[in-house]
Amino acid sequence: MDQDTEVAAAAGGMTGALYVVATPLGNLADITLRALETLRGADLIAAEDTRHSRHLLQAHGIGTKLLAVHEHNEAGAAPRILERLRAGEKVALITDAGTPCISDPGSRLVAAVQGAGFPVIPLPGPNAAIAALSASGLDVPHFLFHGFLPTKPTARRHAIEGLKAVRAVLVFYEAPHRVIETVADLAAVLEPEREIVLARELTKLFETIARMPLSEALAWINADANRSRGEFVLIVSAPPAAEGLDPEAERVLKLLLEEGLPVKQAVKLATGITGAAKNALYQRALEIGREG
Repeated sequence: MDQDTEVAAAAGGMTGALYVVATPLGNLADITLRALETLRGADLIAAEDTRHSRHLLQAHGIGTKLLAVHEHNEAGAAPRILERLRAGEKVALITDAGTPCISDPGSRLVAAVQGAGFPVIPLPGPNAAIAALSASGLDVPHFLFHGFLPTKPTARRHAIEGLKAVRAVLVFYEAPHRVIETVADLAAVLEPEREIVLARELTKLFETIARMPLSEALAWINADANRSRGEFVLIVSAPPAAEGLDPEAERVLKLLLEEGLPVKQAVKLATGITGAAKNALYQRALEIGREG
């Protein structure tokens, strides 16, 4: 049975399946109709925190049985869920808020279900990173979702340093008790002309989305104690455009030209390999030709 047939069979109740269901970040009205239908029709809901999820289910009149599946018991819970799937049951996987497996538990369970040959069916919905990006006002042709940075200061700064040259918008999650330290480290390591968007308590009563130069962010947070409360998405704009070519891009271009490739072909390959701007590479190729 191919994957499409498996999914269709699962939808028709012919076999067990795991449904990965996105749930609201905070506003209970953000749940989708398909998610409600799936949660009502499931034989079991695997939830990160059953107490938290019970509030959501009760608000929508759903009485499906819950099983706790979190980072500390995920591997041990997987065999129990596989047993239910072998019995032809449908299991829904949810997290406390947003989409499971994205900086939340669930990936090990999904892998175990896939490995056992059962279909895994995603139900798209709320996601804090995408919600924050959509309201950031930043130009986002590319973004890198990093999730949570290391908790230790030295490791955190090292991780940020490793991301400094990435030519994309950077997206982080952060907890309230670490957000001041994290923003301070971002400002210390990254270029001051970058912008940062601080999105906190998305879809909740005290939702705040503020955009400013990275160099001003720490003072903005410290100006009001409420600004460091809640769950955060931190979005940092891409690095400023460097003047001239990146040394690595020029090295690759020169190697290709030295191999005798025509300028257009060398530029095309160098663009694909390094990600440097095509026009800048072309102009530099012409200069190299004149220098030769």
